[in-house]
Amino acid sequence: MAKATLTISSKNYSSWSLRGWLLCKMAGLDFVEEQLSAADPSTRAELLLLSPSFLVPCLTHDGIKVWDTLAIAEYLNEIKPDAGLLPTDAAARAHCRSISGEMHSGFANLRSALPMNLKARYSNFKIWAGAQADIDRVLTIWSEALDEHKGPFLFGKKPTVADAMYAPVCTRFITYDVDLDQQAAAYCKRIVTSPFMAEWIKDAKAEPEELEELDAEF
Repeated sequence: MAKATLTISSKNYSSWSLRGWLLCKMAGLDFVEEQLSAADPSTRAELLLLSPSFLVPCLTHDGIKVWDTLAIAEYLNEIKPDAGLLPTDAAARAHCRSISGEMHSGFANLRSALPMNLKARYSNFKIWAGAQADIDRVLTIWSEALDEHKGPFLFGKKPTVADAMYAPVCTRFITYDVDLDQQAAAYCKRIVTSPFMAEWIKDAKAEPEELEELDAEF
């Protein structure tokens, strides 16, 4: 029986839930999911970007409770050191932590202008200047990491914390038809077609509609 429970919210809309779930999968942790209803006021606030504090995902393992995605990543790296969630090289590990932290604390314009919605597709979506600056920064981060570490993932042959942190951005770029260069487009495709992402996306598309506000036409 699994010793761990991961509490998440909507698979279609919650980028933070996706990140935590991916980290647990990448670590090889045996866990069960507990999904909160979108009818819950705190969950609704999180999905509508109205809450400054996110309490999902939350990992409970052997009586220890860990919330905040980066805290979950560091905890999993401690209990599953052989999973390779962080690079072995010290410089690469610092780089991985830095760009993961940048995603964790930044890109507010990207989050608000291009919310995660795995069921939707918006062709020729108009991106305003603030969000474009965030997109440009993400593409620079990806390009530098892929060039330096030779891919196919941001830090080499295996996905790390950084890939989990940027996975929801890959889905956003596809949902909103963001214009990407060949390298970035290939990276996005690699992430969204990976087995764990395919499993998540399948579940997200089967999820009942509970938040009409998030399905409004732009």
